[in-house]
Amino acid sequence: MSLPVVLVSGGAGYIGSHVVHVLQQSGFMPVVLDSLVNGNLWAAEKADAFRQGDIGDAAFVRAACEEFKPVAALHFAAFIEVGESVKNPQKYFVNNRDKAKIFFDTIAGCGVRHVVFSSTAAVYGEVTESDPIKETRPTEPINPYGQAKLDAETHLRTIAGVASVALRYFNVAGAAPQASLGEAHFPESHLIPRVVLPLIGMPAAVQVALDLAKGFKVFGDDYPTRDGTAVRDYIHVMDLAEAHVLALRYLIGGGASDVFNLGSGSGYSVKEIVDAARSALNRPDFAPEIVARRPGDPATLIADGAKARSVLGWQPKRDVAAMIGDAAQWHRLPVYAETIVEKSGR
Repeated sequence: MSLPVVLVSGGAGYIGSHVVHVLQQSGFMPVVLDSLVNGNLWAAEKADAFRQGDIGDAAFVRAACEEFKPVAALHFAAFIEVGESVKNPQKYFVNNRDKAKIFFDTIAGCGVRHVVFSSTAAVYGEVTESDPIKETRPTEPINPYGQAKLDAETHLRTIAGVASVALRYFNVAGAAPQASLGEAHFPESHLIPRVVLPLIGMPAAVQVALDLAKGFKVFGDDYPTRDGTAVRDYIHVMDLAEAHVLALRYLIGGGASDVFNLGSGSGYSVKEIVDAARSALNRPDFAPEIVARRPGDPATLIADGAKARSVLGWQPKRDVAAMIGDAAQWHRLPVYAETIVEKSGR
């Protein structure tokens, strides 16, 4: 009996590749569609099948559907840098909104009736309250990245006959080093890699390329939080991947279209990340410089994952120590440094 086929757009990227790994462990046959603009060939080749192309090319997507006959799709193909989206909004609206619409319309025309969409809590906009964000909070994006994702979400829900789940989350960390999978972003703006990389003897060329030669800094220790440093929501990428597979099973089982936040509900402060790095990496000497706050950084930004726990049965199992330890193992693998050197030289 053949396994059910699912398309994974952007499956050569960080989150998508980990979802592919969990899909394979869960009785599915993932087929990756990726342009490799930001994705990695070494990740794509771990899928059951890989086709290189642009999700905005309807003929390419249609050909993949005709070849593999997918029962569902998971959509990850997107640009992710909020700052870049402000500087170059057109890039984000074309890729994250317009090409997503083409992808959704094309697969629907090919008979795909179940779609899991990797969205973002950036759709909620500026958050001033400290309570965890619920799905009922109004969506008021303040940057093109969040707006483009929200527009894609909205369009997906309008397609007749298609049931969809949009998963909204903030910060993803960790890796699956045992599967030779992990984060290889260039540039790298995520907190945990920027904490870990200078502490594990990364080659100077990589640190310079990622603007880490001067080490890690804490921006502000006078926030109204439990220890004065900003609190953010971090989810291990494998917990996140498992949530996507649970959402897929929910839809295949007849679940209605819905939106779910994926969050810890409490988050981690920057100081807690630093303390965890000291312990996990055996670096008691790690004492990053504390500098002034960055303008616009809220004190607390966390998502309420209660609905995902209740409806999908999702429960994050891996803590920040696991995120840091797995990230460190991954970043030490030669493929990581080789990938960053290659990307920085493009």
